[in-house]
Amino acid sequence: MPWDPTKMADWEIAAEAEKNMPKPYEVAERLGLEPEEVIPYGRVSRLDFMKILNRLKDKPDGKYIEITAITPTPLGEGKTTTTIGLIEALNKRGKFTGGCIRQPSGAPTFNIKGTAAGGGNALLIPMAEFSLGLTGDINNITNAHNLMMVALNARMQHEANYTDEVLAQKNLRRLNIHPKKIEQRWCMDLGAQCLRNIVIGLGGEMDGFLMQSGFMVSVASEIMAILAMVNDLKDLRESLGRIIVAYDREGNPITTSDLEVAGAMAAIMRESINPTLCWTVEYNPIMVHAGPFANIAVGQSSIIADRIGLKMFEYHCTESGFGADIGFEKFWNVKCRHSGLKPNVSVIVTSVRSMKMHGGGPKVVPGRPLDPAYTTENLELVEKGCENLVHHINIVKKSGVKPVVCINAFPTDTEAEHKLIKRIAEEAGARAAVSNMWRYGGDGGLELADAVIEASQEPVDFKFLYPLEMPFMERVELIAREVYGADGVIWEPAAEAKAKVMQQRYPDFYTMVAKTHLSLSDDPNLKGVPKGWKLRVRDVLVFAGAKFLVPVCGEIRLIPGTASDPAFRRIDIDVETGQVKGLF
Repeated sequence: MPWDPTKMADWEIAAEAEKNMPKPYEVAERLGLEPEEVIPYGRVSRLDFMKILNRLKDKPDGKYIEITAITPTPLGEGKTTTTIGLIEALNKRGKFTGGCIRQPSGAPTFNIKGTAAGGGNALLIPMAEFSLGLTGDINNITNAHNLMMVALNARMQHEANYTDEVLAQKNLRRLNIHPKKIEQRWCMDLGAQCLRNIVIGLGGEMDGFLMQSGFMVSVASEIMAILAMVNDLKDLRESLGRIIVAYDREGNPITTSDLEVAGAMAAIMRESINPTLCWTVEYNPIMVHAGPFANIAVGQSSIIADRIGLKMFEYHCTESGFGADIGFEKFWNVKCRHSGLKPNVSVIVTSVRSMKMHGGGPKVVPGRPLDPAYTTENLELVEKGCENLVHHINIVKKSGVKPVVCINAFPTDTEAEHKLIKRIAEEAGARAAVSNMWRYGGDGGLELADAVIEASQEPVDFKFLYPLEMPFMERVELIAREVYGADGVIWEPAAEAKAKVMQQRYPDFYTMVAKTHLSLSDDPNLKGVPKGWKLRVRDVLVFAGAKFLVPVCGEIRLIPGTASDPAFRRIDIDVETGQVKGLF
């Protein structure tokens, strides 16, 4: 070790590293935990967060390091690789470091982008478990969410078929659910464009209530948002009970508590509140908790895992989804506000490839070879594209957090390109470091680790973008202008009417924008730093359990599709050993 990732696939490196991976019974001693604080689960372990926090409640918090990125290419720029590699590098610098990343969704794992285990020598193990369900959190979210939908549709069927007297005999009250005011969809953790819009209940009166419906990807479920935001089991149970499933004919919300299903949902989710402990290939600890897709969901690792990590580690690294305009903005104004935790440093991951794309390079298409413009030196494209990087640096600086730019090195980069990005980042007020953790693991990230350690020693004048008292529609306008660089907001009539009602009804709910991650704008085709545009809001979703108001912008979809050459075509098992191969 390190292994040569130019000659070995990620799953092959993982298989070698897993031969010496710490056993669950070794976890407590390695991490300074009590045996009863570790719950073995196959080759990994859950951590009993309440026991850990109760024992360590008086211990000072460690340094809080957040990892975000520029506006990525559709291929991703290595944010998880950076998170894992930074943990390895900080440990090599003698700083006891761990972190938390998000559990990957089956939608990208089996499609084009692949799993989110990092890569090369900055890789999470056990890779197959991580990529294929781990300890079942996403399965539990899927089942709890769909149980809510079962309760809704069954109730609608029974109310349609039974008189008030019969309902009373069954100890049910009539909810008068409006069939065209259903707020929730079904969910599954795969990309399935054919399920975006469906009709259910076909058949006879015993086959459910006939209605239009659809699916979302499981990690976009409000239950995932709740898991990321709660502080304890009581908080989880109460939040699940507030989820609005539909409205009645008078416009009143119908919640999971009204459907008497919230308790059963909490029972399904009871174990998922505990983070799962995994390892890097250098055997440093890394937790997995909550899920991805900051473009349509909260996209943050959980508050619970961060609270544990800050007590357990000298440095704790946490991951936010996509770019600073989406993931960091939600981390900054929602997660930190709710948790009360304040970060010391934000690492902004960039790459030569992404800078060239934002500088006007040819379109990057997943599954197709990169244009030669991306594999040969082109300082003009890089310099032009750095406008996007500077914009993201300025987003982080607005919060008072110290930005550190990580230039994630690719084999085709040149030293001149790295130096150019580094100079521009430093001129914009950020520290910058070149990282080659994919190739060399922690040793390849020592320059980055040094920059993070240095930045973390400075005081942080942390401040939110807006007060929570600011009305919802004004917040969206401020985020659009100050974070995305828009000239304002265009509210479609139905969205505007809904927003005006919801900002009066739920004045203290957080603002959680759903927007494409492929552009600072709401149009994924506009690269760099778009000018002269306005954010178009076409709907507003209400997540009453998580206490979110979600403006839906542009043409963002709540469930991805599956492409013509998906990753599942190359995933298989060794029938002799059971080893999963083909993951990337």
